[in-house]
Amino acid sequence: MTDGLDRVDRQILKILQREGRIPNVELAERVGLSPTATGERLRRLQKEGVITGFGARLDPHLLGLSLLVFVEVSLDKTTPDAFARFAAAVRRAPEVLECHMVGGGFDYLVKARVADMPAYRRFLGEGLLSLPGVNNTRTYAVMEEVKSDGLLPL
Repeated sequence: MTDGLDRVDRQILKILQREGRIPNVELAERVGLSPTATGERLRRLQKEGVITGFGARLDPHLLGLSLLVFVEVSLDKTTPDAFARFAAAVRRAPEVLECHMVGGGFDYLVKARVADMPAYRRFLGEGLLSLPGVNNTRTYAVMEEVKSDGLLPL
């Protein structure tokens, strides 16, 4: 849908990615539109699905979730049914922040966050390895988060 985005739409999106709670009046001033025109653009961007929601960024360390891991997951079968069962199950795992089907030497890359290594061991044994079709995993524990703002390059 990005074909229909003009310079002002992109400017609005850039600002909202960094400052999701910016008042509409201030946003309008910064992009050079009236508050009404800015509000109409926001509604259109939401209706078109460009803006998918609003939320707060939380500090995981202050919430007791200090360990970030990436896990390569290989399934025992690569059939549409196996992929569907795995995807449905992983969506229910609260520890999983992201899960991506990938091409290459494994099937999925999972990003998960837990309290510490014992918590990860429990998640791995009782959660990930028990998901439908999981054949094997390879874990990478994050030692330092270099960049994690998640902002899209607009």
